[in-house]
Amino acid sequence: MNLLALGLNHETAPLELRERAAFAREALPPALRELVADGGAREAAILSTCNRTEIYCGRHAGERPLLDWLCRRTGISREALGGSIYRFPDDQAVKHAFRVASGLDSMVLGEPQILGQMKDAFHAAADAGATGKVLNRLFQRTFSVAKQVRTDTAIGANPVSLAYAGAALAAQVFARLNEQRALLIGAGETVELVARHLRERGVTQMVVANRSLARAQNLARALGGGAIGAPLAQMPEHLARADIVVSATASTLPILGKGAVERALAARRHKPMCILDLAVPRDVEPQAGKLRDVYLYCVDDLRRVVDSGRDSRMRAAREAEMIIDLQVVRFMRWMRSLESVPAIRELRGEIFDAARAEAGGALRRMESGEDPREAVEQLARRLAKKFAHHPSEALRRAQADGDSGLLAAARKLFNLKS
Repeated sequence: MNLLALGLNHETAPLELRERAAFAREALPPALRELVADGGAREAAILSTCNRTEIYCGRHAGERPLLDWLCRRTGISREALGGSIYRFPDDQAVKHAFRVASGLDSMVLGEPQILGQMKDAFHAAADAGATGKVLNRLFQRTFSVAKQVRTDTAIGANPVSLAYAGAALAAQVFARLNEQRALLIGAGETVELVARHLRERGVTQMVVANRSLARAQNLARALGGGAIGAPLAQMPEHLARADIVVSATASTLPILGKGAVERALAARRHKPMCILDLAVPRDVEPQAGKLRDVYLYCVDDLRRVVDSGRDSRMRAAREAEMIIDLQVVRFMRWMRSLESVPAIRELRGEIFDAARAEAGGALRRMESGEDPREAVEQLARRLAKKFAHHPSEALRRAQADGDSGLLAAARKLFNLKS
């Protein structure tokens, strides 16, 4: 067998099992060297993320020794692995690699981070000397297919989470996010996710406002920003300076009224302000959204964007599957061509050896005084007879046995016209 991909992911295994099966970055080189030394694979790469651990093997000895190695290395028993392990041989392994790199097998459909993680996994395997002709070709083609999917479909064009949608809407309001300031009200997971998406889009100036100053400081430290705590006396000043406001608190009443936003706008000389109110109940009075130069989005607004984005990505995913199916066929054609390499090498070797021997005989006859023209003609006749002997005998036997398949193959192989 040439290829095998086996592993577990967020759909087949709980977090506790995925944690035990994970490989730290520094553990990959020795693990890869051990895997190709006595784990049953001549080529190997390990993809390990928070959502999956997968082993890609080329020219392997079968599934059992690979699973035995994984159990020894991670300390997980076969029983604990249970039905969490999936395995994909040959063309299924190729398709799986293409789908993973394209974001079709991710928790968030179309997410782009997995492609970078696969590139890191391949480079780690190559640096450890664990890859060869098969996996080198597989991963290079995988990266090419993922790029084609990103280019030719809209798989990554639309948001599929509230946090991503919030950052995308802010990017629609401001042409250059790297020049904008953000005020984050609350220090929970929702605010943090939006903030991280904003950072990815270039926002570096952030201030976290929270009743607990310690929590505000912890999040601000992670984001490289500032923090303010209760009683939030500095809120009006920071609100007036904020181009983007992200709010998600547990307050039962609005914490930003229309008046506060109106005063901030006046201090800003009506420079536009984007407000993302992700709280339920809402943190911002809806009337604030009617103010000129205010772009106010609540949870329902973002959910409509997400639903639209999800539908778009599902359509793109179907297009991506067609691209992948075609590329799998092309890759497997190359894989099958490898099987002919030893036969081609042996055939060429026999031809070259015979040609060298006959050429040596012709040269010796010419040195002994034979007419060069006659020596060359005899060389051609002897080579033609020698090269045609075995194929001719095989075709005579095929004719006698009624083997029309071999006769048809010979016509195709030697490009015979009749």
